[in-house]
Amino acid sequence: MQFLASIESTLPILFIIALGYGLRKKRWFADSFGGNLSRLILNIALPAGIFVSILKYLDRDKLFSLSDGLLYFALVTLLAYLIAFLLVKLLNVRRGRRGVFINVIANANTIFIGLPLNVALFGEGSLPYFLVCYLVNTLSTWTIGAWLIANDDPTLDPERRQGGFDWKKLITPPITGTLSAFVFLLADIPLPAFINSTLDYVGELVTPLALLYVGIVLADAGLKNMHIDKDVAGALIGRFIVVPTLMIGLITFGGGFLGALPSVEAQTLIVQSAVPALAVLPILAHAANGDVEYATNVVTISTLLFIIVIPIVNSLLLV
Repeated sequence: MQFLASIESTLPILFIIALGYGLRKKRWFADSFGGNLSRLILNIALPAGIFVSILKYLDRDKLFSLSDGLLYFALVTLLAYLIAFLLVKLLNVRRGRRGVFINVIANANTIFIGLPLNVALFGEGSLPYFLVCYLVNTLSTWTIGAWLIANDDPTLDPERRQGGFDWKKLITPPITGTLSAFVFLLADIPLPAFINSTLDYVGELVTPLALLYVGIVLADAGLKNMHIDKDVAGALIGRFIVVPTLMIGLITFGGGFLGALPSVEAQTLIVQSAVPALAVLPILAHAANGDVEYATNVVTISTLLFIIVIPIVNSLLLV
């Protein structure tokens, strides 16, 4: 059952990537289309999608009642960053790849893959627990994660690159959408139905367009160039082995001082810790003049491996 659910959740994603690949190969998309698509996603569709999703799936009572799960997922995310930084040094990951490498390990594709998978495996009742993962992952991605990729730009002047934290880089459309949603949520400000519907429609563009973009970049790079080198292998080991192991260990041994979790919540946190890399990483790498081919490579391979990884994780949960 878990195996079929993981396949059903993953195949549409792979098919849309394949569609983008095929249409680009047939020259339906101009050379400038990929760049235009990335700007549309990052500046318009993604902020709208984040804003609507937070208001749709969260309310103030749910937000304050999920503190234990929030603590677990936040702690594992911080540990994942630490391990990712160590692996960057150990593997000598080159500039232009480092930000993507760290993001693959620390941040997961919770909204595009994790949400449908969680509902398929554990039902609608698991949505409040899923939102813990979504909240931490969204804040992590569009603060620390996005900043790391932007600061990894190999074209930046070395002195500027080594400077302090550039707070202006946090004022991105996705994080603005996130913060705005929390203002509306906590202040209990009603959103007019027509605005909500408009933002919902625009936000729904994110998943297919981001996956089409991955296919376009993959077509430009060439399938024959998709391979596993040490940087790809290190990122995949971190995403699929290290982070789920951290989560399982923390839930198993941390109940005494962090608080025990309900079974479905624990299972949700573990599954969400094992979903593949963010589909928007190639877009972020492109915006920062990074290694887009590497980002596309690791996103595509992690999505393919996901079909195998999730049934294994779910089998362990049943032991």
